[in-house]
Amino acid sequence: MTLSPTEQHLIARIDPEPMLQQVLAWSAINTGTRNLTGLAHQADVLAAAFSALPGDIALEQGAAVSAVGSDGQRETIAHGRNLVLRVRPSARRRVLLTGHMDTVFAADHPFQVARWRDDAVLNGPGVADMKGGIAVMLAALAAFEASPAAARMGYDVLVNADEETGSLSSAPLIARLATGKAAALTFEPAALPDGTLAGARAGSGNFSVVIHGRSAHAGRNPADGRNAVVAAARLVLALTALAGPDISVNPARIDGGSANNVVPDLAIVRFNIRPRDDPAAARFAAALAEAVAQVEQDCEVAAHIHGALSRPPKPLTPAAEALFHLVRDCGAALGQTIGWQPSGGVCDGNNIAAAGVPVVDTMGVRGGAIHSADEYLIVPSLGERARLAALVLHRLAGGE
Repeated sequence: MTLSPTEQHLIARIDPEPMLQQVLAWSAINTGTRNLTGLAHQADVLAAAFSALPGDIALEQGAAVSAVGSDGQRETIAHGRNLVLRVRPSARRRVLLTGHMDTVFAADHPFQVARWRDDAVLNGPGVADMKGGIAVMLAALAAFEASPAAARMGYDVLVNADEETGSLSSAPLIARLATGKAAALTFEPAALPDGTLAGARAGSGNFSVVIHGRSAHAGRNPADGRNAVVAAARLVLALTALAGPDISVNPARIDGGSANNVVPDLAIVRFNIRPRDDPAAARFAAALAEAVAQVEQDCEVAAHIHGALSRPPKPLTPAAEALFHLVRDCGAALGQTIGWQPSGGVCDGNNIAAAGVPVVDTMGVRGGAIHSADEYLIVPSLGERARLAALVLHRLAGGE
């Protein structure tokens, strides 16, 4: 499918240079998920940038979230505010665009400064995941607003502040904004440096199992104790046995314990699961309850499960396939080859798909090595992906 004169004019409005300057400025702001000061600064900066678009902007606080601390007690975790922009809310056809402002790099992480590897590759915190994607989204929307089709379609924008830790605080907001949308685009970086998109995704859940035993002297009366660390070790082995072709289980950490001469009365097992589909998730939930009950019985301890499947599996439904085909056709019209493949990674696209909305969730820049100090952005992809997203929006507004 070739570009119409209107579409040629639309993509000609994309200017990569301001986008690059935004990425450089935004990557200089540390926005680790727990850095509330940095996130507040970034939210204000983004609100100013997105004010160039029509509509109403708000910085919304997410839901309260609790986590299990090292003492086994639940504690409330504070989160940053989420940027929400609503444009033409009364339009009959509306779409959702999402991104995240947080990164995995804490305020004290050594990776804080962007640097050029060569003329086309920028290494820096969040440049690909996903401050580059936010710049792509903003540029695409600005170009789309100049399209005559824009008046026929409204949209919501969400840039949340806790995606890197599972969007637990912003999940209700994602669900609310996704409701009733015709389609959604999320601006995570491409799955591969060549621009390949992520198709079907596994789900993800983080869990903590708090185990309470009974302390005793390790030399005088160890038999009177109930060793929580031993119980934790048994649970880890049981969890490992639950992994299979349709689900991965990763026991990641055991907290707790005591002095060497004390039978420990507290241990916390922390683990992640990645089910490929809903039946696998359901089977695991039942098997986890059985495994915990067996450990309680065998070790004479008490155990409590904290956590849930926070990101449901994202299958490639017929509606989602149709949206992927639209993106592929838009890419072809721009001379870009667009493909997709399954991914074990998760993102807000999982949550959006769970609301019944077709979503392509890797519309952001090309790059790689995300979540490491080698993270990089392929700078020409800023313009490439902004043109792609603008054209997709234009054709969505036409009813495709």
